[in-house]
Amino acid sequence: MSTRSFIARPTDPAATGSRYAGRYCHFDGYPENQLPLLLGALQYRFAGDLEALRRHLVDAPHDWSGLGMDLLEGAPEHVLNQIDPHAERYPSRPLDDVVTLSGAPAEPMTITQANAGGLDWGYVLHDHGIEVIALTRDDRGGPIVSWDTSPLTRFRGTPSLWGRDRPVPVRPSRPVLKVAAPVSPAPARPRATR
Repeated sequence: MSTRSFIARPTDPAATGSRYAGRYCHFDGYPENQLPLLLGALQYRFAGDLEALRRHLVDAPHDWSGLGMDLLEGAPEHVLNQIDPHAERYPSRPLDDVVTLSGAPAEPMTITQANAGGLDWGYVLHDHGIEVIALTRDDRGGPIVSWDTSPLTRFRGTPSLWGRDRPVPVRPSRPVLKVAAPVSPAPARPRATR
């Protein structure tokens, strides 16, 4: 099932008429999927180069069918295992199989405030963090997830929790499993003989 979103860069509303401009992303747009990939991409694959991340995702010559684990290239195995526990390792997929009525490939659509209606989520890649917009609740904006947030953070995907004046909704941390020290069996007691 599609959860339609967009990945965008901020723009100057006075010059462009929109606070952002970006690319459509068809599948897996919930924060619990997109945010770990975006946070991890900046940290690992793009080594902190936000402009390179923006060029890769927002300036792509196509829209996205879905973002994938290739964005976490260079991440430690334990990070990959927590974000993708089933080790499916699906890569990002361009949305390049759409054709026009004439049969020509469709051009990517630039998503702005004017045409974001009908989408579920928006992710604006600001210099200081990712603005998460729950478009089904409030298209005016949302909270900012700082770039230094761990990609292993467990985010909640309920749109009503992602209001502009609300804190970033995270799930409690997973409990750490504690392994008890093995217990040695008590020594056998000698049997009394008659």
